[in-house]
Amino acid sequence: MDLQLKDKVIIVTGGAKGIGEGIVRQLANEGAVPVIVGRKEADNLKLVNEITGKGQQAFQVVAELTQPESAEETISAIVSTFGRIDGLVNNAGVNDGVGLENGSYEAFVESLHKNVIHYYLMAQHALPYLKKTKGVILNIGSKVADTGQGGTSAYAASNGARNALTREWAVELLPYGIRVNAVIVAECYTPLYQTWINSLPDSEKKLEAITAKIPLEQRMTTAEEIANAAVFLLSPRSSHTTGQLIYIDGGYVHLDRAINS
Repeated sequence: MDLQLKDKVIIVTGGAKGIGEGIVRQLANEGAVPVIVGRKEADNLKLVNEITGKGQQAFQVVAELTQPESAEETISAIVSTFGRIDGLVNNAGVNDGVGLENGSYEAFVESLHKNVIHYYLMAQHALPYLKKTKGVILNIGSKVADTGQGGTSAYAASNGARNALTREWAVELLPYGIRVNAVIVAECYTPLYQTWINSLPDSEKKLEAITAKIPLEQRMTTAEEIANAAVFLLSPRSSHTTGQLIYIDGGYVHLDRAINS
């Protein structure tokens, strides 16, 4: 199926690794121009060079999105290069373990900057250009907003906000024909996930216990599976879908995991 994304300029924050990388690769496969926004130029360029080496398109901007001014600077750099923006994928973030007992005001606010404030700022600064193209916003969220996790208040709050902003923006941007959706991730094996697992005692057994509770096939969701759904939602093929939270999670959130016992 042609997803009609050829030459569409689509920003992917945190696009050099993990879920963001998967989305960037699929966009490039569809003939789009993914723009990686990430803090490490070497990581950004490694992926850009790999994609362009295959005759596909990609671009990158180095940005530290925890700094509020970086969103405007990033959008300006992209528009000065391409003159347009067709889509924005808000993806960058980290489950940083800022809890209620072990946290602080400063750590909580810092986590919000890492995980949700730049979602708002990137969308705000991209909006004038998305209006011109009737573009698309896609927010990547986490099941933590639904299930809780324990010990990660700031990340949970950020993901609750991501979900709420998805539906709020879908309403606010209806007059401009801008669609806004979210993909909600549960257990997806990314480099960050691997780092977290490795930090736990008896990490292999912990990983086995987690995957055993994923209803569909008792396995992790892959970054490619997240990317396939994301790219469809970014495409004109999903032209009447907006305000939706799409769970790509093997049934983790909504199916009773007692079925695996």
